[in-house]
Parts: sequence; structure tokens; C-alpha cells
Amino acid sequence: MFSHAKKMDILKVSTLLAAIGMMSFGSSTAFAQADDCIARGDLDQMYCDMDGDLVADAPPADQQVDPDTLVFAYTPVEDPAVYADIWQPFLEHLEKVTGKDVHFFAVQSNSAEVEAMRSGRLHVAGFSTGPTPFAVNLAGAVPFALMGGDDGRFGYTLQLYTRVDSGIDKIEDLKGKRVAHTSPTSNSGNLAPRALLPGQGIVPEQDYEVVYSGSHDQSILGVVAGDYDAAPVASEVVERMVQRDLYDPNEVKIIYESKPFPTTSFNYAYNLKPELIEKIKEAFFTFDMKGTALGEEFKGVSKFVPVTYQKDWDVIREIQAANGVKYTPDNLK
Repeated sequence: MFSHAKKMDILKVSTLLAAIGMMSFGSSTAFAQADDCIARGDLDQMYCDMDGDLVADAPPADQQVDPDTLVFAYTPVEDPAVYADIWQPFLEHLEKVTGKDVHFFAVQSNSAEVEAMRSGRLHVAGFSTGPTPFAVNLAGAVPFALMGGDDGRFGYTLQLYTRVDSGIDKIEDLKGKRVAHTSPTSNSGNLAPRALLPGQGIVPEQDYEVVYSGSHDQSILGVVAGDYDAAPVASEVVERMVQRDLYDPNEVKIIYESKPFPTTSFNYAYNLKPELIEKIKEAFFTFDMKGTALGEEFKGVSKFVPVTYQKDWDVIREIQAANGVKYTPDNLK
């Protein structure tokens, strides 16, 4: 267990990083790449991609960092305080393997999390599926792991929920209805339905009214309460909500489900020293979730499995391209 003093340190770090998250993206200039970089792709001008793997190349050795304290953040969730305890066993393992102090940052928004890494104050982070490309291109995040099962499989689906008594039995029945999307950058909560549902005969905003709920949990709870007629949400989120008795699954039904998408990516900052990066990877890939609070919270997974942004986020980039998404700070907010 973390000591009281350490929990106070976590609070201080969270407060500091929350303030950092309010800064303008344009204020970050550290570790800027040479102006003569000829291969960036979608990356911000701070970064370069000479090897073509779609993530930022490591900076010169004299610009690489080896912090005494690693700051770790997990994607914005419905209850950040609960997740600080859930992640505790892994953070202790990360401390042991790296030999570093580790602080948990209870992030309040995707924008704040991305800016914290871009500013150099966040070193290891879990980014949600949709915001991951923003983190890669704006903050120099390098995805390397996902939660998976013993067989190495991973993923979640877009599930379109409605109340069992709504009278909505198929996608076409959404015409003229009020449907909750989560947030503009969310994959399963917004971008995926905009890209996939037209092929099912329904066009968001053209055939039904889109209302942003702010999060997956608010979308499903709004459906249960009757505030929304339906909502596309991430299967992994609603499964955890059922486990915690946050709603009665018998009150809702699924009228559409997509093929699997990658889950939350785990990333290191591109400018960390290679030796530290290897230790961080070692910590992730040697951690056994079974019997821990983390393993209990994320049912169906038992370990972290290796991934690459270029391969495993291809479908997400396609969905975002179909939606005309540009990786800019304004589009992240």
C-alpha cells in the first residue's frame, strides 16, 4: 500500500499536471526536432519520423531524459479516485523494475493528459483508443502495449444500446431519435458510429440527433434513465459498470455490435532514455494481473501484450480519416 505521504505526493502531482493541462499546446517547445526534418507525416513539427513507423523518432542523446520520478496516468474514467487504488499493484511493480519513484496522475481530460506528456511532465500513460493518435502526433507518445488475455488477444467492440422498452429493435428505428455520442474524439463513442453506421442504413446527425454525453458511463446511464433513445458505447466500459452494479443490464439491449477495436494503449514518452524504456517495457510484460485489483477490474485480461501503432491502430486511423479528423489540439478538445 502507498503511504499517506505518498498519496499526498500523488495529489500534488495530479494538481500540478491538471494545471499544466490548461496551458496552450503552442507553449511547448522542448525537444523540438531540426527544421530540416524531411519525414513527419501527421506528426507535430516538434517531432520527426525518419524510419516511417508513424511515431516520433528518439531525439539526440543529449535531449533524452532519465527522470528520478516517473509520472503515470490512465485515461479519463468515471471515477479517477477508484482507479488510483486499482493501479497501485502495477505501480509498485513498475517502481521495483525501474528503480524509480512512480506517481499516479488522476487525469481529468484527454486534452490535459496529452498536454502533460507533450510538456514533458508525463512519462508513461494509458490513452483511450480514439485519443491515442492525438497523443502520438501531438505529444510524442509511443504505444507499445495493450491489456490482453493469455492467448495474446485483445480488443473491444462498439455496442449500440437502447432500453428494452424503447420500441427500437433495429438500426433503422433510430431515425428521428435522440442518440448520445460520448465526445468528439472518442472512437467507439463517436467516430466509429459515424464511419460504420451509414453502411447499416443510418447516418448520424442526418437521420438522428447527436447529443454529446461526455463519457461512456453517462451515455449508458442516460439510456437507462430515458434521457437518450440510444447510445453507442465501448463494450469494455459497460462491462465494468455492470460488474460494479452501476446499472441493471436487464433494462437495456444491444441492437448493433461492431468488429473488435484495440483497447487503451499504453505509451512511453518518445524522449526517454532507451535503457529506461526497456525497463518500462519489462515492467509491463512481466506483470501478472491475476489476483490483483487490476485483474479484477478488467475481466477477461491477464497480462499486457505488445503492439505497434503502425499495425494495430490502422483501423482506427481509417475511421478517423473517414471522419475528416485532423490531429490538432482544437480537434482534441
